[in-house]
Amino acid sequence: MALALQFRDLTIGYDRHPAVHHLSGAVASGALVAVVGPNGAGKSTLFKAIAGLLRPLSGEIDRAGLRAQDIAYLPQAAEIDRSFPINVYDMVAMGLWRRAGLFGGIDREDRAGIERAIASVGLTGFEGRAIGTLSGGQMQRMLFARLLLQDARVIVLDEPFTAVDAKTSADLFELVRRWHNEQRTVLTALHDIEFVLDNFPETLLLAREPVAWGETKKVLTAENLLLARRMCEAFDEKADECTAPRPAA
Repeated sequence: MALALQFRDLTIGYDRHPAVHHLSGAVASGALVAVVGPNGAGKSTLFKAIAGLLRPLSGEIDRAGLRAQDIAYLPQAAEIDRSFPINVYDMVAMGLWRRAGLFGGIDREDRAGIERAIASVGLTGFEGRAIGTLSGGQMQRMLFARLLLQDARVIVLDEPFTAVDAKTSADLFELVRRWHNEQRTVLTALHDIEFVLDNFPETLLLAREPVAWGETKKVLTAENLLLARRMCEAFDEKADECTAPRPAA
């Protein structure tokens, strides 16, 4: 089985305070994986580390030879600065920057790709709109169009369907299905347990450390979900950096 990502006793956090402890496991190439956990479980921290935005405190992430441009990352909507003076077309075009360079030119083929990506998410006619004028759903459609242009092998989505209407969620999830069918690896942080049960074959249940990882129906049991909530409630935000895994029970 080819692997896209492998975590080896991974601990990550901020200012040497761990947010995710001792995560070990592997993500197969082409897998569709949900990452689930209570608020504060470390899902966003893990995704930032996968994208290369955070360095591990200990342990490692093996990206199986993937380059930076092979991983596309969609942060939570709250992290996007909607006041930035840029229009929809230019924001989507930023999906090309890893290939074209920050100041690289955009040729006719690139422009056609940008237009196709915008059309794919239903935003044709919005190209000149400032991003600050978009609704939450339109904003998320635009960010998915940018992901389409990145053409990455691994796609990491942090709460992509939060605060958007049902039609937008359904449309965007069809893109996730498309990526999965193309054998791209997709990891998605989600809160909707029923949605995960219906649509994701594999789930990592996280509560600052792994609670369970594997087949979704076996992971998302009432017992595991209760344990995850209790583990997050008991977590000490001021704990020192971890240097060794817990002893086996």
